Amino acid sequence: MAGVVKSRGNLLRLWVLFWLFIAFVSVSKVEARYRHYKWEVKYQYKSPDCFKKLTISINGRSPGPTILAQQGDTIVVELKNSLLTENLAVHWHGIRQIGSPWSDGTEGVTQCPILPGDNFIYKFVVDRPGTYLYHAHYGLQKEAGLYGSIIVSVPSNVSEPFTYDYDHSIILNDWYHKSTHEQATGLSSIPFGWVGEPQSLLINGRGKFNCSLSSLVAGVCNALNPECSPYVLTVIPGKTYRLRIGSLTSLSAISFGMQGHNLTVVEADGHYVEPFVVKNIYIYSGETYSVLLKANQDSSRNYWAITNVVSRKPSTPNGLAILNYHPNHPEKLPPTIPPTGPLWSDTASRLAQSFAIKAHRGHITAPPLKSDRVIVLLNTQNKIDGFFKWSLNNVSLTLPHTPYLVALKFNLTDAFDQTPPPDNYDSMNYDIFSVAKNVNATSSNGIYRLKFNTTVDIILQNANTMTVNNSETHPWHLHGHDFWILGYGNGKFDMKRDPQKYNLLNPIMKNTVPVHPYGWTALRIQTNNPGVWLFHCHIESHFYMGMSVVFEAGVEKVGKLPSTIMGCGKTRGFHRP
Repeated sequence: MAGVVKSRGNLLRLWVLFWLFIAFVSVSKVEARYRHYKWEVKYQYKSPDCFKKLTISINGRSPGPTILAQQGDTIVVELKNSLLTENLAVHWHGIRQIGSPWSDGTEGVTQCPILPGDNFIYKFVVDRPGTYLYHAHYGLQKEAGLYGSIIVSVPSNVSEPFTYDYDHSIILNDWYHKSTHEQATGLSSIPFGWVGEPQSLLINGRGKFNCSLSSLVAGVCNALNPECSPYVLTVIPGKTYRLRIGSLTSLSAISFGMQGHNLTVVEADGHYVEPFVVKNIYIYSGETYSVLLKANQDSSRNYWAITNVVSRKPSTPNGLAILNYHPNHPEKLPPTIPPTGPLWSDTASRLAQSFAIKAHRGHITAPPLKSDRVIVLLNTQNKIDGFFKWSLNNVSLTLPHTPYLVALKFNLTDAFDQTPPPDNYDSMNYDIFSVAKNVNATSSNGIYRLKFNTTVDIILQNANTMTVNNSETHPWHLHGHDFWILGYGNGKFDMKRDPQKYNLLNPIMKNTVPVHPYGWTALRIQTNNPGVWLFHCHIESHFYMGMSVVFEAGVEKVGKLPSTIMGCGKTRGFHRP
C-alpha cells in the first residue's frame, strides 16, 4: 500500500512539474512579442534651436519615435525612404544582431543602401535589456536629425539591481545650420573645408540659438517658435527617476548635469554599473547611461538641466532644459543663472570617470584571461593626394560599392582589397606628441579577418593631429559585439608593462568607448557573433574621412542572406524585389 501511495505521489509531482513547464513556456511565448513599427523617412523644415532648416524626420518627428520593447522581443521596422534624392540606411546602435547581421543597417558593410522611394524591412531580436540608440548610417545623415532611442526592459519576473519610480529618456545632440551636403563637400575638397563647431546643443531635440546672430532673411530664425522652447522634465518631490541618457552628437564630447542634484550612475551601454555618484556625467557620441535622480531638493522652485562641450575649446553655447518640480508651472524659469558646467580642458576629470565605471558586483561577466591576437590601432590624421583624412595605422578606410557581407558570402574576391590592414604601427620610432609626416599614408578597403570564437585585444592609441599640440578625443563604437574595457592610460602604450595593469576582475562591458588625448584604451572582444562588423570613430566627420576598420569572423556560419540587402556594386544583377 505504501508503495502505491509513493508511486501516486511521484506521478502527482511529475504532473505538477509538467504543467509548471507548460505554464513557463506559455509565459515565455507571451513575453517574447513582435513589436511592429511603420516609418516614413523624409525631409521637413524644422526649428529645433529656433533656426529653420531642412531636417530628416521619421513620421514627422526628430528625434524619431522611441522603440519600446522587452528582452527577447522581435523588432520589425517597415521603413519607407521618402528622401526623394538620397539613399538611406539605419543602424540599431548597441543591438548585437545575433543571427541577423544583415539588419545591422550599415551601408557598404552589411547592406546596399535603401534607394529613394523604396521600402525596406529591418527585423531583429533585442536579446538584452538596456538603453540603446538608432540613427542613420549613410553619409552624414545622422546629424540631419535621423536618430532616436531604443529602450529594452527586463522580463516581468526579473529585478534590476536598483529601484526607481519613473523612467525617462533623454537624447543629447549637437546641431549644425549648414546642410550635410555642404559639410560633406567641404570635407571632400581641396582646399579642405572643416565643418567647424556646432551652432547649438539640443536636449531631446530642443535648443536655443541666438537669433540676433542669424541671417536677416524673414522667418529663418524665430526665438518665439514653440519648437525651440526648452525641454521640461517634470518630477514629483520625493520620487526617484531613472534617466536614460544617450548622446548622438556629431562632433562634441559633452557633459550633462542637473543643477543642485547628484546623479547616480547605474547602467552603461546596457550593462549594470557598480553605482557611483557624480555632479556631471561626461558622455561621448554613441554612449548611453542610466542615472538615478532623486527629486529631493527645494520643491518651491525649478532647476536648470545643462549640457556643455568638453574636450574641444567651445564656441557652442551650453544647452539648457528645465527640471520642473510639480506643481510648479513647467515654464517657470529657475531663479538663478544657469551653471557653466565643468571646464572643457579638464582631461583628468574625464579620465577619472572612465576609470570609475566598473561592472556591478552582482553582474560581472569575467573576460578571458588571455588573448589570441593583439591589434594596435594608431589614430592619426594625414593627407592623401592632398585630401585630409583620418586613418588607423596610416590606412584610411574607403567603403566598397559591394557590401562586405554579400561579397564574402558569395566569394566575390574582386569586390574589395584582399590585403588586410596592418596589426600594428612603427611604435618604436613614432612620436605620438609631434605632427607626423605620415608619408606612407594610403587608402584601402581591406578588412581584418579574425578567427571565429577567439579572443582579440584592440589597443586604441591616440596621437597628435596635423595641428601642433593637438590630440582629439575619439569615441569608438563596435557593431555586433560588446567588449571589455581593460584599461586606459596616458602616453604611448607599452606592450610589456601596460597589460600587467589590466582590470581582469570587474571590467565593464560596453559598445562605445573614448580614447583620450595623447592616451590609449585597451579592449578585449570575443569573436563569437558570425558576420562582418564595423568598428569606427563615432564622430561623423571623422568616420566620413576614413576613421574606421572592418572585422570579419565566422561569415561562413551566417545563414542565407535576404535579397533585399543586395542590388548595388557587383550584386546589381542579383534579385532584389
